[in-house]
Amino acid sequence: MKVAVIGANGKIGQHLVEQLQNDDKHKVVAVVRKQEQKQSWEEKGVEARLADLEGSVDDLQTALNGADAVVFTAGSGAGTGDDKTLLVDLDGAVKTVEAAENIGAKRFIMVSAWQANNRENWAEQLLPYYAAKHYADKELMLSSLNWTIVRPGALTDDPASGKVVVGESLAPGSVPREDVANVLFRCLDESGTEHKAFDLMSGDSDVQQSLQAMKELA
Repeated sequence: MKVAVIGANGKIGQHLVEQLQNDDKHKVVAVVRKQEQKQSWEEKGVEARLADLEGSVDDLQTALNGADAVVFTAGSGAGTGDDKTLLVDLDGAVKTVEAAENIGAKRFIMVSAWQANNRENWAEQLLPYYAAKHYADKELMLSSLNWTIVRPGALTDDPASGKVVVGESLAPGSVPREDVANVLFRCLDESGTEHKAFDLMSGDSDVQQSLQAMKELA
C-alpha cells in the first residue's frame, strides 16, 4: 500500500513516516509544505512531495497521485490565528478529502481532537479549532472513502508507552505523539477500524488489542 502522509514534517507525521519507511508492506510519500522539508526527507531516502493546504484541490491531487491511502496529520499550529485554523484545519482537510477521492484512493485516516464530535466538551479557549475539526470530520464521514477518525487527547512528546485506550467517549487525558502515530500505522491494516471514529488516550492495553475493540463500536 502506498501511503501519503499529509503534514509529514509535524511531530506525529515524522513518527508515522519513519514507521512506514521501516515497514516492508508499505511505501510512504511525505507530503510537506516547504522545499527544505522535502529535501530533508529525500536525504533520508523517503519520497517527498510539495503541497500547500491553502492551495488548490488540483495541486493536492498532484501531490497525492498514486496513493492508496492518505493520513492527515497536519495542523495550523498553536501560534497561528483563527484564519489559519479555518484555512488549514477545516478547508485544507476537506480539500485533501476531495483530492483523495478524485485520485481514487480508498483509505483515509484523519487525526482529529478529543471529543471534537461532542460540542459540550469543547474547550472554551479552543472553540474555532474544535469547530474546524468537527466539520472536517463530518465531511470525511460523508465521503466515499474508507475512513477512520482518531481523536487524541492532549499531546505530549514523551516516548511511546505502547499502551493506549480507545473509545467513543473517553475522559480527558493525554497521549504521546509517538503512540498516536503507532495507532495511525496500525489502522492502515487493522480490519474493523474502517468507518470508526474514536477518542485515544494513554491506557493499559497494547495498540492492537485496543484497535480490535473497535469492532464492537457501532
